[in-house]
Amino acid sequence: MVNYIWLFFIAASFVAALINGRIEVLTEAAFKGAESGVTVSFGLISVMVFWLGLMRIAEDGGLLRKLAVLLQPVVRFLFPDVPKGHPALGYIMSNMSANILGLGNAATPMGIKAMQELQKLNPDKTTATPAMCTLLALNTASITLVPTTLIAIRMTYNSAHPAEIVGTTLAATIIATAAAILADRWYRFRSGPPADIDSKKRRRRNQAVKRIRKDGTNGGEGEAVV
Repeated sequence: MVNYIWLFFIAASFVAALINGRIEVLTEAAFKGAESGVTVSFGLISVMVFWLGLMRIAEDGGLLRKLAVLLQPVVRFLFPDVPKGHPALGYIMSNMSANILGLGNAATPMGIKAMQELQKLNPDKTTATPAMCTLLALNTASITLVPTTLIAIRMTYNSAHPAEIVGTTLAATIIATAAAILADRWYRFRSGPPADIDSKKRRRRNQAVKRIRKDGTNGGEGEAVV
């Protein structure tokens, strides 16, 4: 869908430039945009290499493990339906730690792994579980102490004070995270406590047996699984 949206924008801009006789303006804007993209990318590479290096030092020094230990009670509260000691919790804590330090690129692989582990706990593979929705909300609105990417972009465009957004970004992400948690708690409250996975499987088997009985495909000899 996103590809079609971008294709529409490109086609619409070309048609508008053709109608107004400003094809040269469109061509010039395209080349300037490409040049700007390369410039911003180089600026981001330098800052990301620096912060990822610090992240590796923090990991080797045990800082991330200590941060994960501090986040453990919070994660248990936010994800009550994930079994204790499950690998998904470790990936979730790593994802949250990286997001808090403003390392979105480093947080993405951990978020993907966490989703994959949560999918293994999902009794209905076509529907997201409450834990998966919680992770998505927190990953989108995570508290960020250092907005690394934004600072890098501001430095690329020669901002006089590229780091002055740290306070406002922290306030905005705290409010966004609080709103995400409140919305998550509200929907969890409305849907009731998470059902046991084995109970869900038994219920689905019982429903399947009832459908077989109704259709008469087993001669009426099926027994419900209790």
